[in-house]
Amino acid sequence: MKAVILAGGLGTRIAEESDYKPKPMVEVGGRPLLWHIMKSYSKHGIKDFVICLGYKGYVIKEYFFNYYRHTADLEINLRTGEAAVLDTQAEDWTITLIDTGQDTMTGGRVKRVRQYLAEETFCLTYGDGLSDIDISREVEFHKSHGKLATVAAVQPPGRFGVLNMGQNANVTSFEEKPQDEIGWINGGFFVLEPSALDYIEGDDTSFERAPLANLAKDGQLMAFQHHGFWQPCDTLRDKRELQALWDAGSAPWKA
Repeated sequence: MKAVILAGGLGTRIAEESDYKPKPMVEVGGRPLLWHIMKSYSKHGIKDFVICLGYKGYVIKEYFFNYYRHTADLEINLRTGEAAVLDTQAEDWTITLIDTGQDTMTGGRVKRVRQYLAEETFCLTYGDGLSDIDISREVEFHKSHGKLATVAAVQPPGRFGVLNMGQNANVTSFEEKPQDEIGWINGGFFVLEPSALDYIEGDDTSFERAPLANLAKDGQLMAFQHHGFWQPCDTLRDKRELQALWDAGSAPWKA
């Protein structure tokens, strides 16, 4: 099974870093978000990746082009320029890097890589969210219901505490960042049949809008409820929170 990763957006909300590189290349624990996501899939036996490039895609290409040697012990003859790899810690992944356009929307990016998916069930996710989701269980759930699409449903923690008040403005209870403040949302980890891509018209189609809405309307979209850790890295604050978890040795997504 292949995993498609959307890695072509601008990442304007974390411009402090995305001015210089794609958001999936923002580092947590000395590794790009993209690498962490791929490690999560690899943990569940999915090691064949199709990465949809766009904004500053060359940065991602250069990272993986040099990855083998950057993770290796080398012996270099400075006189001849010859180099021998003594040992490498590189993962056994196969990565297909496809330029899907600078301004292409998420749906358009996925449609552009359809030819690389061998018309088989595949996973899809964004290049900026970390989670400890059980991908194997989600795939099993998808295969069990026979629909075209499965989306991971998550309940993000609220940003603010909630006050419950009585008629006289007295506070009856206080909940610090309740988990169910906004209910279930799209967690960004999908399992799809190739024919689900028929719901995408072209480059200007956002996958999160008409395609998902129409899949749901046709009874072809199922939700896999994930109750564990999930957090996007949209802002510098998000990055610092993820880094703090990593530094404390308590990163739930760590494979």
